[in-house]
Amino acid sequence: MLRSVIAAATMAVTLAASLGAATAATAQQERMKTCNADAAAKSLKGDERKAFMSTCLSDKAAAQPTKPVTAQQEKMKKCNAEAAGKTGEDRKAFMSSCLKG
Repeated sequence: MLRSVIAAATMAVTLAASLGAATAATAQQERMKTCNADAAAKSLKGDERKAFMSTCLSDKAAAQPTKPVTAQQEKMKKCNAEAAGKTGEDRKAFMSSCLKG
């Protein structure tokens, strides 16, 4: 009797775990669905489809959520562009003053 209860409990836990894993789609699976739908909408076949799917699935920009650029990052980008011709101590001094004010 005890064995059958343990066996039933084990089966219930195994079934619940497999159902949970089956219903939880990963980000890669979601991306695969989206890429497949896009390829189907474009009616791609053969090598064109393979190339499209490869690019679509490896697209890092689509895989990563974009973070908003902070004010400090904007300032750094602007100062870095302005310091393009400067080198060494001149660049260091310019970047320091640019980032401060």
